[in-house]
Amino acid sequence: MKQPFERVVAQHGTTVLRVCRVILGPHDADDAWSETFLSALRAYPDLPETANVEAWLVTIAHRKAIDVVRAAKRNPLSVEHVPEAPTTLGIPGSGDSDLWAAVGGLPSKQRQAIAYRYVAGLSYAEIAEILGGTVEAARRAAADGLKNLRKSYPGAITKGATS
Repeated sequence: MKQPFERVVAQHGTTVLRVCRVILGPHDADDAWSETFLSALRAYPDLPETANVEAWLVTIAHRKAIDVVRAAKRNPLSVEHVPEAPTTLGIPGSGDSDLWAAVGGLPSKQRQAIAYRYVAGLSYAEIAEILGGTVEAARRAAADGLKNLRKSYPGAITKGATS
């Protein structure tokens, strides 16, 4: 008969914590330890009675520690100073506030179609996929958006922009 899970935690918890600390250091070890025993608790009923519980727990701890290491690699690194100044291009209010007000006043689909077509350079098929409509609807939204921008801000959009 398998022993209660509480006894497993009491018997092997220190070993698992040491493994986590060696792999991760003291800051992330506690979280990995907790995740190890949460996963183990879910899987414990299916664990064969003849299994080496300590080896099983260390394997789970190893996998949880690897998850923490991988997640840390995806996190941005802090730096003392930003190497270059950020651009203000595309930030409403940084340039011509009247133009940004006109763009902001467009209906949502038109504003999105304008941004995706003329800022991101996407095709109408790609825009249709993003917006969840047809290619014709994406083309119409962009054309209507340009038409409305020409009305409210005539100097901003030239005829050549629709090609």
